[in-house]
Amino acid sequence: MKNLINRALAAEKKLFFILAAVMMAASAWADDFSTTLQKAKQGDASSQNSLGAIYSKGNGVAQDYSQAVYWFRKAAEQGHANGQYNLGLMYANGEGVTQDYTQAAYWFRKAAEQGNADGQCNLGVSYELGNGVTQDYTQAAYWFRKAAEQGNVKAQYKLGYMYCVGKGVTHDDEQSVYWYKKAVDQGDAGAQNMLAIMYEYGLGVKQDYAQALNLYKKAAEQGLAVAKNNIGDMYANGAGVTQDYTQAAYWYKKAAEQGYVSAQYKLGYMYSEGEGVAQDYTQAAYWFLQAAEQGNVSAQCILGVMYEEGIGVAQDYFQAAEWYVKAAEQGDERAKENYKKLHAKLINEGSH
Repeated sequence: MKNLINRALAAEKKLFFILAAVMMAASAWADDFSTTLQKAKQGDASSQNSLGAIYSKGNGVAQDYSQAVYWFRKAAEQGHANGQYNLGLMYANGEGVTQDYTQAAYWFRKAAEQGNADGQCNLGVSYELGNGVTQDYTQAAYWFRKAAEQGNVKAQYKLGYMYCVGKGVTHDDEQSVYWYKKAVDQGDAGAQNMLAIMYEYGLGVKQDYAQALNLYKKAAEQGLAVAKNNIGDMYANGAGVTQDYTQAAYWYKKAAEQGYVSAQYKLGYMYSEGEGVAQDYTQAAYWFLQAAEQGNVSAQCILGVMYEEGIGVAQDYFQAAEWYVKAAEQGDERAKENYKKLHAKLINEGSH
């Protein structure tokens, strides 16, 4: 009984200290907020930007994008680079203001010209996509480089991609690898996937399947669906690994469940053929449908066949015709031919 009382007292004492610590932290935050607010009202640009961030994220206050914009603008108009960048973000995302890419690019440029790496990167994205500015890959690459050289991981990835596809710069696989590696060193999943592709196909580096698989898995561990699909491809094709349809299906399913359309189609095919999984036409039809609804033309055509023949789904000529038409509209010749045959079949059956 005494031990029970002692434990209860100890627990009560611990709770008291926890509550005291929470109250002290809350008091300290309130003091900090009050100080920040006072300094912001007095015109301190850094405090104005900090206050904007507090309202933008809802840290300790009700999230209020309008208030965030108000304070970011105060800071931005005083030439505060982070405030300019943050105001640009609010315009780009339409938070607290009407979405306006021209205004976003304007404020990104203000920040970029002061050497703000995030502003430089986002200005690069504006030029890449033609958001608020005339699309210009050369300018995009210019600003990505400015930001990448300051260690901005998104810009490093973007610049690597520009070199990979030859947009805004001369195509250069070695430079692409260089910048992808910079981003990989910071743990960027997209760069891990792209560098893996470079290793898998020997682009700008010596071909190395083991390194490719390792990088794909790092990206997959971060949840990147395309990397999971690419691991599936390596196992399906036996690229640098022993061909293993079971492993291929495993990775395709992981990607498919995240909505990755190519993996959905491949998983549907594996179920239809019984490769790496037990043959299951119902599952095949399910995954072909997922891919077809995202516009995968091969899945649309196959789904048409499945409805026409009643494979994995109830036979339905009208559904078959609908999927053939969708695929035909994308230029699929098989779908066009299948639709003609089905149309003739329906006319012939209707005449009897």
